[in-house]
Amino acid sequence: MRNIRYFLCFQTHPKVFRNALALRSSGAAPGQPNRRYHMFKSLYKETEGFRLVSILTPLCMIGEVVMEMIIPKLMSSIIDDGVTAGNLSHIYRIGGWMIVAAAFGLLFGVLGGVFGARASTGYARNLRRSMYRNIQTFSFANIDKYSTAGLVTRMTTDVTNIQNAYQMILRMAIRAPSSMVIAMIMAFTINAKLASIYLVAVIILGGCLVLIMSRASNYFSAAFKKYDDLNESVQENVSAIRVVKAYVREDYESKKFKKASGNVQDLLLRAEKVLSFNSPLMMATVYTCILLISWLGARMIVLSGATSFTTGELMSMLTYCTNILTSLMMLSMVFIMISMSAASAKRVAEVLEEESTLSNGEKPVMEVKNGAVRFDHVCFRYKADGRDVLSDINLNIRSGETIGIIGGTGSAKTSLVQLLPRLYDTTAGHVYVGGVDVRDYDLEILRNSVAMVLQKNELFSGTIAENLRWGNKDATDAEIEEACKQACANEFIERFPDKYNTHIDQGGTNVSGGQKQRLCIARALLKKPRILILDDSTSAVDTGTDAKIRKSFAEKIPGTTVFIIAQRISSVENADHVIVLDNGRISGYGTPAEMLATNPIYQEVYNSQTKGSGDFDEKGGDNNG
Repeated sequence: MRNIRYFLCFQTHPKVFRNALALRSSGAAPGQPNRRYHMFKSLYKETEGFRLVSILTPLCMIGEVVMEMIIPKLMSSIIDDGVTAGNLSHIYRIGGWMIVAAAFGLLFGVLGGVFGARASTGYARNLRRSMYRNIQTFSFANIDKYSTAGLVTRMTTDVTNIQNAYQMILRMAIRAPSSMVIAMIMAFTINAKLASIYLVAVIILGGCLVLIMSRASNYFSAAFKKYDDLNESVQENVSAIRVVKAYVREDYESKKFKKASGNVQDLLLRAEKVLSFNSPLMMATVYTCILLISWLGARMIVLSGATSFTTGELMSMLTYCTNILTSLMMLSMVFIMISMSAASAKRVAEVLEEESTLSNGEKPVMEVKNGAVRFDHVCFRYKADGRDVLSDINLNIRSGETIGIIGGTGSAKTSLVQLLPRLYDTTAGHVYVGGVDVRDYDLEILRNSVAMVLQKNELFSGTIAENLRWGNKDATDAEIEEACKQACANEFIERFPDKYNTHIDQGGTNVSGGQKQRLCIARALLKKPRILILDDSTSAVDTGTDAKIRKSFAEKIPGTTVFIIAQRISSVENADHVIVLDNGRISGYGTPAEMLATNPIYQEVYNSQTKGSGDFDEKGGDNNG
């Protein structure tokens, strides 16, 4: 009941709601914001553009209820003053008014349905749009807090639950109580003694419904949390379907999905079993009231000779009986729907209220002058991890240099370069690009100047040209072709019948791993960056093509600082300097020749690969490498 009051108060009187809720929060610790207030504030803000129809919907519902309550009263007059008295003109006149009341009731009902549908669907649209927009602002640290399946569930199942609850609040949460109250008042104006039966029935039935709903809502809340596991199972299976089939693990995946689906089914089944008591309890109460009203009303008619209580009034009382108890049942369904959506509302509000851990300063720097990089006593740790993955990193790199980065799995190679475009902020120390702390730059300007080809290459559905223009939406065809030549991608693009208009399937499944890597490199080059980061981005490219790409960088983009994270020693042997990382610390820094002469890890890598033993990485780690 409290949740309904919050929704209605916040919809119609937001200022009153804020003041009342502020008083309620006085028991909280000083300075601690009221979590529920902020949640409803975030949800209420998304009603913008649909507040008028949100107000018109309950007004139409009240109009419909008033018309419905007038009809039994008019029917009583027809029976007592028309049929019993034999007054045909009275029957026609009152019958006409009944038609008018029914017509207006129908009109109000239709308008309420239209306004309610428009308000709820528009509200759901706003929620999804705002969530999606906010997710686009998330830093990697924000994204780490949520699973992909969890975000999908929030934007689909959870928003649908809120949409259904919002529509029911606007319509049934107004219609049901107003119908019950007006019917009760009308019943008491006819005969207070008989109407007291309704009052007793409402109290008893209301108590039973509260017990049913409190039990069912717990099951619903638990069930919706299990939807994340269900969606995660589906997403993982579909995205990795080739691996599943290659290892013939369809049965295993089916069992995993069956388990996740079974958990949801079990909780929903328990909730529905509890709710199944609602209908028989309701019917038993209705029939009991009808029997009592019929027996006591008939007795009063007979004993008084139809003077203190008439047949028409008895029929009206029976109609009001059905209205009152049906309204109570409708109200119980509203409570259930709100209980179901409460968990969803909390989950959606979490995403809406999430603020990026990265933001611009008051006067951000709007130009990256060059690609010089300096790490000053940098330490970094992930929030989910209690230890530093990078410790006391100190580097000074001149603009235009090519820097190779090698190290074992878990040595934090990727973590190091992710600090340059400010995908994460340092835990301690400073990172400078072009002589300016990266936190002082405008975030968009910085990231447009630092192109990064991520370890996991991603292509989107569309043509090759459309994918490449992600790097520069205004790139000309000539610029695209030049970038592809530098990345050695033109070699295979020219062999396609449609060349740059060749369609790429979602995820780039219709091109090879090496082709995908070269397209991603070309996409990064179109940004014309000050700094280019290749995070193990040529691992699927043959050594000959890898050498061509590196030679092209040296000739075509000599002023760009290039970071190359690689597993192959041949990828970094021509770099100006090489960084050797070991467990988040710099084990060595110098020219490839210096590292070969002095650094044991580099020597091990070199010897293992030049003598044909393959991968140098014998010891692993669990840092983000």
